[in-house]
Amino acid sequence: MCNANTGVAFVHGTGKQTNATADYWTSTFVNNVRGGLPNPANYVVINCDFTKYMWDSAAAGCLAGQLTTFINGKGITRLIVITHSNGGNVMRWIMSNPTWDSRYPNIIAKTVRVNALAPSSAGTPLADAVINGNVFEGALGWLLGYQNDAVRMQQTSWMASYNANYLYGTSGRPALPKAFRSVVGTDVDSAIWDSDSYCGGYAENVGLETTQNWLNSCSDGFLNCSSQSAAGSVWFQDKARMRGSEPLSHNQSRRACFGLDTILRTDMGS
Repeated sequence: MCNANTGVAFVHGTGKQTNATADYWTSTFVNNVRGGLPNPANYVVINCDFTKYMWDSAAAGCLAGQLTTFINGKGITRLIVITHSNGGNVMRWIMSNPTWDSRYPNIIAKTVRVNALAPSSAGTPLADAVINGNVFEGALGWLLGYQNDAVRMQQTSWMASYNANYLYGTSGRPALPKAFRSVVGTDVDSAIWDSDSYCGGYAENVGLETTQNWLNSCSDGFLNCSSQSAAGSVWFQDKARMRGSEPLSHNQSRRACFGLDTILRTDMGS
């Protein structure tokens, strides 16, 4: 540990990103989390095309390329990966299929853990609804996108098949080679009089509360808690650690809301 060079990578969810710092995470979140590193300059924010299937060269291939460049360029010996939503699936693909790409083994070797924020490990009924052509609130366009391959992939039956055949970490399957621990969002608050409803965007939280009607009572508005908990281990559920016992909606779990960024910052030192 004394000679270790720790770095952190931020891996976005579904969508094609070109400036994920500004458009997905916000600089407030990224800067606070990386501030917990011995060398805060040892960070990378991934920008890939996660509208593709997880194994696609534009998805896992792009992620592997950017992680490899980061590891080599900074001499990283301990890599902490923070994923959000479908980014957890892309990272899990890399960890589950080391022979798929010559870059994967070194990434796995350098990784010490994945902190998976609201991972869509078992997919979501909302993906089924989108692919089947159901119409959602306009406020959800940012979240669900169109009928792309990544949304198709996150249909519940499709993810069950991938988990059973190609991915590690779920019940009855081999364990992942490195820790994959999830932060689970359990509810959505969108009361107009509640200032907490505005963190991460009020319109987005209203939309997520609408889509909770399609989900179980325990959900973050996009994913059931069971999906978020399906792979690896649960690090914590939102209300157990968030300031004021607040829940984290699916949008809030990638933002500096209720002390999440500070918990992740503290984790950088361990």
